[in-house]
Amino acid sequence: MRRDVFQAIADPTRRAIIALIAIQAMTPNAISEHFHTTRQTVSRHLRVLTECELVKPEVRGREIYYTLEMEKMKEIDKWLEQFRQIWETRFSQLDNLLLTIKKDNEK
Repeated sequence: MRRDVFQAIADPTRRAIIALIAIQAMTPNAISEHFHTTRQTVSRHLRVLTECELVKPEVRGREIYYTLEMEKMKEIDKWLEQFRQIWETRFSQLDNLLLTIKKDNEK
């Protein structure tokens, strides 16, 4: 099944996993210690994140460490940017309106 990054971040546990490995690469066991769930459940979440290319597994000796793929995170940021611009425009319009009201009240 083809997944996209938005399916991956739709789940709060996967968002929490992303936040954890954004700080440092971690093994599935280390990640699972942060959740009240089984290692198998964490592994399923990691599989989805890997399929969406948000994380990358790296074999180091006998362990697999997961690291964040920043290029894929930029895809999310790019999508959010359109909304950020809308919000900033609306906040600017609100600021202008409040200044106008304040000036009118001072008269």
